[in-house]
Amino acid sequence: MSPTAEQLEIQSLARDFAEGELRPHSADWDAAQALGEDVFDSLAELGFLGMTVPEEHGGLGFDTATYLLVLEELARGDASVALSVAIHSGPVTSLLAHHGSEAQKARWLPRLAAGDAVGALALSETDTGGDPSSIDTRARRDEAGQDGGSWILDGEKRWVTGASQAGLVVVFARTDEEDGIGAFLVDTSLEGVTVSGRETTMGFRASETARLRLEDVRVGSDALLGPADHGRTYAHEALDVARVGIAALSVGITRAALEHAIRYATEREQFGRSIARFGAIQGKLADMQQRVSGARALTHRAGEAVQALVNGGGRRTGPDGLTARAAVAKLAASEAASWVADEAVQIFGGYGYMRDYPVEKLLRDAKGTEIFEGTNEVMRRVIARELLRDT
Repeated sequence: MSPTAEQLEIQSLARDFAEGELRPHSADWDAAQALGEDVFDSLAELGFLGMTVPEEHGGLGFDTATYLLVLEELARGDASVALSVAIHSGPVTSLLAHHGSEAQKARWLPRLAAGDAVGALALSETDTGGDPSSIDTRARRDEAGQDGGSWILDGEKRWVTGASQAGLVVVFARTDEEDGIGAFLVDTSLEGVTVSGRETTMGFRASETARLRLEDVRVGSDALLGPADHGRTYAHEALDVARVGIAALSVGITRAALEHAIRYATEREQFGRSIARFGAIQGKLADMQQRVSGARALTHRAGEAVQALVNGGGRRTGPDGLTARAAVAKLAASEAASWVADEAVQIFGGYGYMRDYPVEKLLRDAKGTEIFEGTNEVMRRVIARELLRDT
C-alpha cells in the first residue's frame, strides 16, 4: 500500500531531521560512544518520542506504518538514535497502552510522550539471553500479604538499551505464582536500582548497552503490569513489536549504505570514467536496491500484522501471524543490511575500510541488527515453529 499524503509529510519531516541533525554528528557520537545531550529533547519536540502514545495521553497516535517510516528515516541518519526510539516507542509503549491500567497509563504515557521519561526494556540475562521462560530475576511479595502488597525485586539484567537515560524500565521477573513471570514498571529513581557494566560494542556504539542491577527494589502493587503470571505472554508480544522495529531501522541502514555507494561510484573515476559505468559496479548497485526493496516490503507487511492486532483483529500465531511476520522481516532486513553495507565497503575499496568514510560504521551497525531481539538463528527457529504449528 502506498503511503498517504500525511504519511509522506511526516516521513519528509523525519528525513530532514535525520539529514540535518543526526547524520552530521553520527561519526562523532560513534567515536565518543555517546549521543548528543540534546538529542532526546529534539526528538520529543518533534513528537517522535510519542509516536505510538495515544492522543488522549499526549502522544501523536501514529499508526504502525507511519511509525515504521519515521524509524527508517532516523536510522538512515543514525542507527543508535533509531534504536533508542524503537525500544522506547515500540515494546515499552505498546505494553503500557495495551495492558496497563488507567492509572498506569495516566502516570507514564504522557511522560514518555514528552520525553520526561525514556523507556527501556529489561528481559535478557547473562545465562538465559532473551528467553523469558528461563529468567532468574525474582519478584516476591512482601509481608503485607497477597492483596495490595508491595513487591521486592532482585536480579541483574543484561544488554539493556539506554539503561542510564531511562526513567522507566519494564522488568520481567519470576513471581511466586506457579511458574509465573510478571512484568513490572520500575521507576529507575527507586532505591536499589543501579546501572553498571556498560558494554563496549562493535556497532551502535553511541547507544548505551548496560547492566541493570536490582537489589531489594520495592515497588507498589500498582507497578505490576496486568496479572502476575502474564509476563511470559507480554515478553513475546514485546519481542514481536521490537523485531518489526529492528527491521525498519535495518532498512534505514541499508538505504544509507546504498546512497553512499551510489554517490561514491558516480564521483570516483578509474581509467578515465566513473566506476558507476562499470558493469560489475552496476550489478552490485542493482542487487543492493533489490534487497532494500524486499526488506522494506517485508517490514511493512509485518507492520500490517501489528496494526491488525492494535485494531482488535488479526492473529499472533501461525504462518501468517504477527510472530512469524515479525521474525521474517527482522531476518530478511537485518541480513540485507549486513549484505548491502558489506557491498558498499567493497565499492569504496580501500577507502571503505577507513573510519574516515561512513560505510564501515554502517557495516558495524548492520551486524548488530542480526543479533538484537533474538539472533537470526533464533528467527529461523521461530519461523519454522510457526510454519509447523498446525501440522
